[in-house]
Amino acid sequence: MLPALTDGADPAVIVLSFVLVALIRLEGEGVSSFSEDSTTCLRSTHGGCLVSAPPEFAGLFCRGVQQRKRALVAASAVAAAAAAECVRVSKKQRQLPQPSLDALPDECLFEILRRVPGGRERGASACVSRRWLALLGSIRASELDQAAAAAAAVSELPDLNEEFVMEEEKDESPADPCVERVLEGKEATDVRLAAMAVVAGSHGGLQKLAVRGSHPNRGVTDQGLTAVARGNPNLCSLALWGVPLVTDAGLAEIAAGCPLLERLDISCCPLITDKGLAAVAQGCLNLVSLTIEACSGIENEGLRAIGRCCGKLQVVNIKNCVNVGDQGISSLVCSATASLAKIRLQGLNITDASLAVIGYYGKAVTDLTLARLATVGERGFWVMANAAGLQNLKCMSVTTCPGVTDLALASIAKFCPSLKQLYLRRCGHVSDAGLKAFTESAKSFENLQLEECNRVTLVGILTFLLSCTQKFRALSLVKCMGIKDICSAPAQLPLCRSLRFLTIKDCPGFTDASLAVVGMICPQLEQVDLSGLGEVTDNGLLPLIQSSEAGLIKVDLSGCKNVTDVAVSSLVKAHGKSLKKVNLEGCSKITDASLFAISESCTELAELDLSNCMVSDYGVAVLASATHLKLRVLSLSGCWKVTQKSVPFLSNLGQSLEGLNLQFCNMIGNHNIASLEKQLWWCDILA
Repeated sequence: MLPALTDGADPAVIVLSFVLVALIRLEGEGVSSFSEDSTTCLRSTHGGCLVSAPPEFAGLFCRGVQQRKRALVAASAVAAAAAAECVRVSKKQRQLPQPSLDALPDECLFEILRRVPGGRERGASACVSRRWLALLGSIRASELDQAAAAAAAVSELPDLNEEFVMEEEKDESPADPCVERVLEGKEATDVRLAAMAVVAGSHGGLQKLAVRGSHPNRGVTDQGLTAVARGNPNLCSLALWGVPLVTDAGLAEIAAGCPLLERLDISCCPLITDKGLAAVAQGCLNLVSLTIEACSGIENEGLRAIGRCCGKLQVVNIKNCVNVGDQGISSLVCSATASLAKIRLQGLNITDASLAVIGYYGKAVTDLTLARLATVGERGFWVMANAAGLQNLKCMSVTTCPGVTDLALASIAKFCPSLKQLYLRRCGHVSDAGLKAFTESAKSFENLQLEECNRVTLVGILTFLLSCTQKFRALSLVKCMGIKDICSAPAQLPLCRSLRFLTIKDCPGFTDASLAVVGMICPQLEQVDLSGLGEVTDNGLLPLIQSSEAGLIKVDLSGCKNVTDVAVSSLVKAHGKSLKKVNLEGCSKITDASLFAISESCTELAELDLSNCMVSDYGVAVLASATHLKLRVLSLSGCWKVTQKSVPFLSNLGQSLEGLNLQFCNMIGNHNIASLEKQLWWCDILA
């Protein structure tokens, strides 16, 4: 019997099996010859006589048997050699590559992948390998549409081999009308960006994309932007922050593939130059907002192209671009004079000429921000105002510009009749005289913010309030060293009933005497921020509290270390029905007595900050027992007297609580914090 062999057996094994069977039969059924008298017999080893012959034929029979034996031996040798050759061929065949789609060139695989129907299938294909992902990322959305249309034309007849699927079984996720994605830090790589682009492109496409930072070794390059551009033609907002490997080629792909782009934000991209910006100008005619920061490769020509081609441009924000000068800014403003509404320039090497162009051509400008323009002098600001083009200017912010003087401030107020808000920071040449001249001309003015303007004094502020109109509503003084107590008050104290929001922050010379004067002249205050006034005590705060007629809504006393329970109790008793936010952070003299007064008098309080105060478990229990109090945010950070005994009371604050700060409350313990997180599962707890 031959050994049983399967169809899939190795050919070498088959040959060897046949050889072994032949040798076994040769040995088991061997042939021998002998002579008996006159007859020669050819017998088997079993004793049977196979052939008998006369003596004259005996030699012939013996010679035939010997030749047969030699033939069998030679046949076995040939079979062994054939088997060895089969083994060699079999090994060679096993080393040959198996048939695979990866053997196809990119062109063929590209044509296959672009005909893959459905977003789910394309997403699954992108997971096969990086090569497939790269090819899918290189397919334009228009090419997918063409392939789908061709497939629809071919498949007009029903396919009887296709499996029937009920309508309700189809799992097609609806397209997101506004897909927004953000890549940050080490997550920002070409592979992630391409995968995001392929998947989002199958569901309507990305509309907003922000890349903040880049992987140190495999950062985002032009290849990733190419995948975004080709698969997401509806992209309308793109932000690239700190992506040093992106060049003009990547930006050109965005310009070619995303014609609906409206907002472009480029920051710290040194390889992007005027060439890339010109490509955006030619391809993205709907551009509305442009932000460029710290891009050393961008000069004047790119801004010229933007101004020449983008007729809908409304917002321009250019910061710290050392190679941008007067030519670029002037060309941009002149070309976009009809639409440009917001201009922000910071750290540029521009001169008075740029400000003169803004003043003449900025007919649609409503918001103007100028910062760190060291080469712009007083003449530039004066000419900008006197050009009389900024008739619609409503908000102006100036930071660290030596050209802002009293004369420039007076001109701005005179020739910008719509100005409502003015923010001056580190403008050391502005004094009381400039504020007086400004307020005499500004008829629509509402909001004044001064920070680190040390030549402005309290006398100048009182004079300003005396001359301001009934539209003036907000005053902010931050780190102004000239704001300090005065020896003698003016003969006529102003009465500013229109003022609603007052901020006097981190002015070390401002004490009780000055605060009492402010309370008398501003009876309609609603929001008061006195943070950082370490010299203010109850004596200065009480007159302000008592003189307020409208009802205080928000009060910030953080850092007022000399304020005690007396002032807080008076505050909540007088304004408890209107107070919504109270900040007592760092008021080290505030104890449980203030919490008792708050629990009794406040009905609308939503946010309470008691960080680093001397409140204890008793105060927390009193606060939690006030059922009419619906706190949304409570901060007890650094209150070392609050222990684990407060945990049951904190859990009873109600479902209105959204935020609870228990940082540095070391006496509570991690176990109790975990228990509290389970009980207040809807609340954001910081610990």
